[in-house]
Amino acid sequence: MKTIKDRIAKWSAIGLLSAVAATSFYAPSASAHGEKSQAAFMRMRTIHWYDLSWSKEKVKINETVEIKGKFHVFEGWPETVDEPDVAFLNVGMPGPVFIRKESYIGGQLVPRSVRLEIGKTYDFRVVLKARRPGDWHVHTMMNVQGGGPIIGPGKWITVEGSMSEFRNPITTLTGQTIDLETYNEGNTYFWHAFWYAIGVAWIAYWSRRPIFIPRLLMVDAGRGDELVSGTDRKVAMGFLAATILIVVMAMSSTNSKYPITIPLQAGTMRGMKPLELPAPTVSVKVEDATYRVPGRAMRMKLTITNHGNSPIRLGEFYTASVRFLDSDVYKDTTGYPEDLLAEDGLSVSDNSPIAPGETRTVDVTASDAAWEVYRLSDIIYDPDSRFAGLLFFFDATGNRQIVQIDAPLIPSFM
Repeated sequence: MKTIKDRIAKWSAIGLLSAVAATSFYAPSASAHGEKSQAAFMRMRTIHWYDLSWSKEKVKINETVEIKGKFHVFEGWPETVDEPDVAFLNVGMPGPVFIRKESYIGGQLVPRSVRLEIGKTYDFRVVLKARRPGDWHVHTMMNVQGGGPIIGPGKWITVEGSMSEFRNPITTLTGQTIDLETYNEGNTYFWHAFWYAIGVAWIAYWSRRPIFIPRLLMVDAGRGDELVSGTDRKVAMGFLAATILIVVMAMSSTNSKYPITIPLQAGTMRGMKPLELPAPTVSVKVEDATYRVPGRAMRMKLTITNHGNSPIRLGEFYTASVRFLDSDVYKDTTGYPEDLLAEDGLSVSDNSPIAPGETRTVDVTASDAAWEVYRLSDIIYDPDSRFAGLLFFFDATGNRQIVQIDAPLIPSFM
């Protein structure tokens, strides 16, 4: 008759092996992720993405999608986030549903990290190739060393077809053409299975001995030395020696089969060319700004001076990827994500044209459910409760000027 200790050891081993198998084969799917997952101050005061466009909203496997636009590196970069001296233009999506074929900043190919200048504006372009069918939320994103990923606007893209149709051919520097999707696939499966078997053998050997509760009881009773015998030590040394020998032999075989290798390229690319934008002829002073919590609306008192030669009107306020528009001045036709676009979310107390040389103080209100949906209102609970964004002014011919604003934000609960 088996003892209670043996039964505990048996079921503990079965439970352990079941847990290993479950974690090895279970892979949860992610359908979407969003801007709302990131602190409001990060989205407001770091990277301002604008003039974005997605070339397609529906593609087939192996077809490409191009995301392009501009981003402004905010002058009032928060002190709690490392400056973008090492940044990487990226794309946020739920896993490898696309592959990135090309990335450009200022017309220059950027396959690795770059240095960005605070206060500058850059254009960018990313080319993606569809790999997995489904509906995927695809974001612009900038990874900053010491600051993490800074997420930009996202849009749903539908991919049709079968993943088995996906191909990713490249030509190596030695002239060999390979498909990266399936290259050395058999070898990959073999080594995964081989080391998995080694791991299972190691676990199975030790599962013969008391584990978990019986082991704890023996240690507490001062009998811990009995848990590891001389044979156990010899078996452990055998596993160690075999592992080292296999790694050395496999590495030697690989080096002889592939004598020409180039290490992964690292380092930071400098000298990214920013856009040469004309200095705005509009100046804006934020007199005060409040966020009305019950109404989900931000009110700004702005003093605007037109130093230019033509009348201008305020048409858009942009902050943290959300765009508030005055539809009487400007209508968006770019297909910007609807949930980030408040087409009539901007109101100005007096939005008649501001004449050249005129200075006017107006109340500007940006209101929309996006303040709560995208957790922008959380900024009022931040230790440094400041908002930031871009104001877009337009003249009668549609010419646009962009002015950056940054000021404290006071909450109002009335």
